[in-house]
Amino acid sequence: MRPQGLPEVPELTAAVAAVVFPDGSLAMRVREELAGVFADEPFAEAFGARGPAGLSPGMLALVTVLQFAENLTDRQAAEAVRERLSWKYALGLELTDTGFDFTVLARFRARLVEHGMERLVFDRLLEHCRGKGLVGGRETAHGLHARDQCGAGPEPSGAGRGERARGAGGAGRCGAVLAGGPVRG
Repeated sequence: MRPQGLPEVPELTAAVAAVVFPDGSLAMRVREELAGVFADEPFAEAFGARGPAGLSPGMLALVTVLQFAENLTDRQAAEAVRERLSWKYALGLELTDTGFDFTVLARFRARLVEHGMERLVFDRLLEHCRGKGLVGGRETAHGLHARDQCGAGPEPSGAGRGERARGAGGAGRCGAVLAGGPVRG
C-alpha cells in the first residue's frame, strides 16, 4: 500500500458541489470535518505494500461510515459512490469516476477483522471527537456500546451479501455530530 489518504477534491467536482449544495451535505461535512480520520497509514498492517495499488483503505473506511449513516447495503453504498455528487466530493473523486464493485466493502471489513482492526475507524472517530470537545464524560462512557450504534464493529454474518450495515436507520449520536447537531447525553 502506498499511503494516499483522501485525495484533494477535483476542481470541477468542488465547483459543481458548491452550486448543487450551497449549504453542504452530510457527506461533504464529513469530508471537511473528519478527513484526517481517514488517513491510510493506520491501515498499513492490513493492507501491505505487495501487489498492485488498490483502493485507499481510508477511502473505503469513509464509504463504510457514510454507508452506516444512511443505512445502506453494500450494493447501495457502491451505487452512491458511482452516482452521488456529495459522495464523490467526500471521497475526492472526479465526476466521471465509476466507483468499485460492491463486494469490495465486504472484503475490506473482512480484512480489518482478520487483522484485529475492526475498531480502528471507531477509535479514530472517537479520538477526533474528543479532541474537538464533541464527546467526553458521560458520552464517552457509552463509547463501547456506541461502537455498535456507530457501525464500527464487525458486520453481522451475511453482511455484504445484500444486508444493511449495522444500525437501524440513522447514526444516533454520530449522525447528530456529523449533521451539525449537538451531542446529548
